Amino acid sequence: MPAQHDIAAETELWDAYAASAFKDDAEPSFCWTQYADHGPGAKLLGNPRSVLEIGCGTGRALAFLAQRGITAHGVDLSPVMVKQTTAKWASTGAAFVCAEVLEYLSEHEDVYDAVYSIFGAAWFTDPGRLFPLVRQRLKPGGVFVFSQPPAIPGAYGPQGMYKGGFAGKAMFAYRYSYRPAVWERLLTRAGFATADAEVLDAPHPGHIGTLLVRAVAP
Repeated sequence: MPAQHDIAAETELWDAYAASAFKDDAEPSFCWTQYADHGPGAKLLGNPRSVLEIGCGTGRALAFLAQRGITAHGVDLSPVMVKQTTAKWASTGAAFVCAEVLEYLSEHEDVYDAVYSIFGAAWFTDPGRLFPLVRQRLKPGGVFVFSQPPAIPGAYGPQGMYKGGFAGKAMFAYRYSYRPAVWERLLTRAGFATADAEVLDAPHPGHIGTLLVRAVAP
């Protein structure tokens, strides 16, 4: 059975996350992985004039792109986070909207050169619903890139994730994990011309790597 998302409950979870994740002294930064200064950087997006980040979190990546003259839009489920990112990064030209990603992609007709997610909505949204909508929001030849932790071997599909350990109020979200070949198949089925998924090794042997996926619209 598909995961039964409770959007109100997940919004509460991400509001709680926003309170701890957002730092007033943060600087614009773009990194696909969980390790600073690691990975291929923004070049995976090509040379876009416009981008949409889904699940934009603290907004640092969008601010980085906006400072380089790219029209940078972001959508996030948490009103607390969007309020903070707007106050912090509006001067860079980045724009932030509070919305549920599937509703936003369904209801808005803007198209972009690139859509991306860094440990964001592509990790926490049913790919069977998300990927076709992302495809519709891309210009011809546009790219969709996302990163997240790789699947634990043998643990695939939607999985529950509690916030902050196993004590206190039950706050949780669903995340989606698959082998790289399955991600590629899901993307081509959604209408992408090509899809490439790989696990990028961590900078230290034996540490957790990063799943990095890039798909191109026809």
